[in-house]
Amino acid sequence: MLPSLSALRVFEAAARLNSFSRAADELHVTHAAVSHQIRLLENWFGRPLFVREKRSVRLVPDASALAQTLSVSLMRIEAEARAFRMKANGELTVACIASIATRWLIPALPDFLSANPDLNVRVVYAITEQRFRDADCDVLITLGEEMGEGRECTRLFSRANRPVASPRYLERRGRPQAAQEIAGADLLHDETPERWLNWCRKAGLRPAGPLRGPIFQDFNLLATAVIAGHGIALCPTEVFRREIDSGDLVILSDIETLVDEGYFLVTAKPASAPALTFRDWFSAITRR
Repeated sequence: MLPSLSALRVFEAAARLNSFSRAADELHVTHAAVSHQIRLLENWFGRPLFVREKRSVRLVPDASALAQTLSVSLMRIEAEARAFRMKANGELTVACIASIATRWLIPALPDFLSANPDLNVRVVYAITEQRFRDADCDVLITLGEEMGEGRECTRLFSRANRPVASPRYLERRGRPQAAQEIAGADLLHDETPERWLNWCRKAGLRPAGPLRGPIFQDFNLLATAVIAGHGIALCPTEVFRREIDSGDLVILSDIETLVDEGYFLVTAKPASAPALTFRDWFSAITRR
């Protein structure tokens, strides 16, 4: 007889995250429920599975193979379940972060629907750096790569950020010619001034005081503000390729940050045929 499948699922999450609390958050249960399921499983095996430490847990050495096998098996079950649901409903669910959805996915989506009339596409928001396991979707477009068994990652854009401004702002305030002039201009901040501080450090500048300027909680709000001519923003230039090519935004410096980061499209591995069709289509769109 097999041990409880619920307990095995809890064990896999706790082993992967090295934490009962984080496993509880991922599975949307209480810490006590996770501890209870682990105790049931340890009773079934007749031996401990974790070494309990103050703020974390770690697997006993012999349990690593079991945890790895469970992770791969659960990912395969998840992929098959998604594929079966898609066949039954004829629906492809795409979770996408807002910056990519508004600038790339939604404008081009009618072409995909026209080429795939039998497929119902549902587009939902993904939060920044969301993981495929948590997104309840067939395709995830997000910030950051997701490695591991059962996942296929396709790089879409670099996240390299450079200072940009609209022509109307430059006409009104003049175009800054040096990094020092950019740092002293009307800066627009995405969630925190830290990104502009990092750019200043990269440019060899040491601001004498805090950087001023409005802070926008949502990146699309920042994008609206910079295109409207409110100031200078740090933007991923590949994501804003169309606005730059059309002249709606102007790159002001070659100094860039976040060069090693990127935006990715994630599917299960193996992926369903509709998910692969969407991946190939959207990857081609972003390369144009």
